[in-house]
Amino acid sequence: MRYKSALLLNFRQPELLSKYGYPVEEHEVETEDGYLLTLHRIPSKDPDTNSTKGPVLVQHGLLCSSIDYVILGPGKALAYLLSDAGYDVWLGNARGNVYSRKHVEFETTDKEFWQFSWNEIGIYDLPAMIDYILNVTSESSLYYVGHSQGTTSFYVMGSEMPEYNEKIRLMVSLSPVAFMSHMKSPAMRLISPIGELSKDLLNMIGGMEFKPRSELTVMFGQIVCNHEAITRAICSNFLFLLCGFNSDQLNETALPVILSHIPAGASTKQCLHYGQLIMSGKFAKFDFGQDNEFEYDQDTPPDYDLSQVTAATVLMFSDNDWLSDVQDVDILHSKLSNVVLKYRIPDDMFNHLDYLYAKDVNTLVYEKVLELLSEY
Repeated sequence: MRYKSALLLNFRQPELLSKYGYPVEEHEVETEDGYLLTLHRIPSKDPDTNSTKGPVLVQHGLLCSSIDYVILGPGKALAYLLSDAGYDVWLGNARGNVYSRKHVEFETTDKEFWQFSWNEIGIYDLPAMIDYILNVTSESSLYYVGHSQGTTSFYVMGSEMPEYNEKIRLMVSLSPVAFMSHMKSPAMRLISPIGELSKDLLNMIGGMEFKPRSELTVMFGQIVCNHEAITRAICSNFLFLLCGFNSDQLNETALPVILSHIPAGASTKQCLHYGQLIMSGKFAKFDFGQDNEFEYDQDTPPDYDLSQVTAATVLMFSDNDWLSDVQDVDILHSKLSNVVLKYRIPDDMFNHLDYLYAKDVNTLVYEKVLELLSEY
């Protein structure tokens, strides 16, 4: 598929769905701490089969949004495949991304708005989304598919709010991220301070938004990454250095579209929290340095108790994922109490973003996801 139309570059999520004839709804969800989140819903195209297979919540990774699950279009992207299979599809957007930038009290220009990491996404955002979906659909449980940070925040929720495990029929982790000491990405290792260094860095940069999406980044994606531009190698090499090299699966014609929608927004604290995991080798709460005593009544941040995550869980991993190393996935596997399948993607070079944008992601990943959902 070639992305020659400039219109496609600037589409927002609902417009992309409508473009291909899929029904779409926007729902606003308020969290307990006042953030207003947007859920994009694709109800079944056939009213007679609406929700017959139940609702599924799909949650994006760091600096991403719900649009990642529709960019590749029908027959390829996960949102369309789930809808075609008869599921009631709900695409989540965590606080701070382009679709969830409202708060009942704060503006995005306020420092207070950005005082969160993926810890708060797990404690507040996911429960609010899940409760809202179950209320609207009159269901008692749902399916959950998360990628990267979408898995991290789920493990937080399952650890800190274990009652939510009962609301999950099956949790599918695409490129699970919890333990990160074996992570290979040089870009991520640049943001790996701990303790007082994290606190000092957060104070120095103001604790605001990390790499906000701007007209400049959109222009970069449209011009520099165009499939006809000789500079497109810059884009692919940037992604490879971050996530792992896999030129065979790189959809170069989709690059302008992809880079027009990411980065979609996140807090600096989200990124620093991941950096702390890289340095510590633990899956723990945010390290405030000397303020840990005030925050946690102890010198070091407490670990998340993964034994509390009792929802049936699938771990889908790949050998060439520079952000979710196989050894770290093994550690996570040993900590979780109900892993029903640990599945290796059958491609030696499959990387972290291939779960979203690879040429053959539908056959390598999503067909397996649909098969697993049908069993629960």
